[in-house]
Order: sequence, then structure tokens, then C-alpha cells
Amino acid sequence: MLAIFDYKAGNQTSVHRALEHLGIPNKITNDPVELDGASGIIFPGVGAAGQAMDELQSGGLDEVIKGLIWQKKPVLGICVGCQILLDYSEENDTKALEVIPGECRLFNPSWVDYENIPIRVPHMGWNQVELVKECELFDGIEPDADFYFVHSYFPHPKEEFIIGTTRYGIDFCSVHGRKGLWAVQFHPEKSGRPGLKMLQNFHKFCQETADAK
Repeated sequence: MLAIFDYKAGNQTSVHRALEHLGIPNKITNDPVELDGASGIIFPGVGAAGQAMDELQSGGLDEVIKGLIWQKKPVLGICVGCQILLDYSEENDTKALEVIPGECRLFNPSWVDYENIPIRVPHMGWNQVELVKECELFDGIEPDADFYFVHSYFPHPKEEFIIGTTRYGIDFCSVHGRKGLWAVQFHPEKSGRPGLKMLQNFHKFCQETADAK
């Protein structure tokens, strides 16, 4: 079973529906026992970084998720759940979870697109990911696949943790982490077939990891 981490600041329902569509057993929960018993955890998030951290810290869930990550529980962060795995976010001047070295920065509306037109903030719509490292999440996904983004801030982790980049004014990090701890700035649950394939790949990795123990 996959656990969808419930901390009152996520898009849990959309993720749940996508997993149900795929026939992947899942549960929305913040129970530490259920999270520990899950084969993997999806860490979603919408809204602002400050609000998300407040929700996590108010119930001690920040320490719960960090503890599971240190225990090598497979985790997939999505959108704000991707951003707050870093040390800090410029949004709300927020100290984040400090799991992945780096910070989250605001897009600059003076940056321009391929046609030399200033970008719009937030970055909203379909865009591609260029991998700089091999990643199990992208197995069987075409290199030119589009994913759905909606965000004003972008991850800027330490270079060794960058897995994929996306062009929007600049080449920003859109996938970061390490094997078994992945974070994506886009929404796979809203990205059609490529996103569903990514969720399947994550589930497969979680199953294989659990079977190997």
C-alpha cells in the first residue's frame, strides 16, 4: 500500500483518484503507524510553503516524515511537497524540512521565454523535463513528454541532487533528490499518461524495495 501523507496542505484527493484509477492500493493518512507500514509515501502539497510547514509542525508531522526519510522509506514529493524538502523557501521566508540541501526561489517576471517575451508568474501549464541523471521514475516515459506545472517558486537544490530541469525563463530544477527520495515540481496526478506512468514506476520501486527487505 502507498500512503498519501495527509497534513491538511496537500492535493491528496487528486493523488488518491489517480492511484485508484491505476488500481494501486493507497490510503490518505497521517497516522505514524500506517505511514511506517506503507511500502512508500507520496508527499503532496498545494498552497504556500509557510502554511505547509505550519501544518506539519503543529502536529509534529515534520519529525514523522523526516524520520521515515532517514529510515529510507521511499518518498515522492509533489509541488509544495517537493519544495519544502529543501532547507529554505523564499515564500513566506520559510525554514523548511532541511532534508535536501538547497532553497526554493521566486521566478523573476523579467526573465524571457524562447520568443523573448517576459514570462508570466506563476508558471502554469504544460512543459517538459530534461533529465540530467537516469531516474527510475521516468522508465518508459518518452523524453518529450509534457507534465502539468502550476507554481511561482522553483527548487534550487545543491547540484548533486538535481535530476531533471525544465525551461521557463531559465533552466530550473524540476526533479531533485536521490534514489528512493524523489521530488517533482509538476503534478504527475494531473499529467495524463506520462504522470500516471510515473506513479506506476514509483509504486513498482516501492514494491521491489519492500520485497528486498
